[in-house]
Amino acid sequence: MLGVLVVFAISWLLLWLIEREHITVLGILSNSKRMKAFSIGMIVMAVFCLINLLGQAYFKEFNYVRNIDYGIKESLNGIWWTFKAAFFEELIFRGALLYLLIKRLDINWACIISAIAFGIYHWFSYQMFGRGFIPMAYVFILTGASGWMFAYAFAKTKSILVPLGLHFGWIVISIVVLSAGPLGDSLYVADSKGVDLNGWEQLLFFLFQALVVPGIITWYIFKNYKRREV
Repeated sequence: MLGVLVVFAISWLLLWLIEREHITVLGILSNSKRMKAFSIGMIVMAVFCLINLLGQAYFKEFNYVRNIDYGIKESLNGIWWTFKAAFFEELIFRGALLYLLIKRLDINWACIISAIAFGIYHWFSYQMFGRGFIPMAYVFILTGASGWMFAYAFAKTKSILVPLGLHFGWIVISIVVLSAGPLGDSLYVADSKGVDLNGWEQLLFFLFQALVVPGIITWYIFKNYKRREV
């Protein structure tokens, strides 16, 4: 939580020193429209994540089973951890820096820069250095595509709560529900290692994460937030 507070304070300071604006320009205060957009984004991304992980489980020939050692307390702690993680990254990559870029550049260029930074950041957070070019490219494209989606959501809606909902919806399912993250075994765990995906199956799920999901979200936001904000 300390990291979130530090980034929050630095963001406010940057906005004030450079633009003489308060942190509220990031659309951080909730209202009915923003909370609706947050909730819808969270649910949609949760569904996409379930499709992705359950689909992979089907092709890998394993099932998820309930982890009896992971109760309500552990679930709440996991949800809180993932929310803080999503909020921390949103403040850095879709906060003051992106806001300042948008004011000085074309929206698309600002979002591209944010996406590239997000992809590079995950080389460090996933400890990808030394693993080879292909794994690094894979992580960069997947996380960069997500970074574009989150950045575009912020740019068009002018509220950080919208990309936060999208981001949180995906990682709370992957990390807290289906154990695909840094917290280890959580609510449901795989009953076996399963088999490896073949080349076409790997490509299918790669395209789903890197193209289909960001494409649908970007298209929806483009169609519904042309001249308004939440």
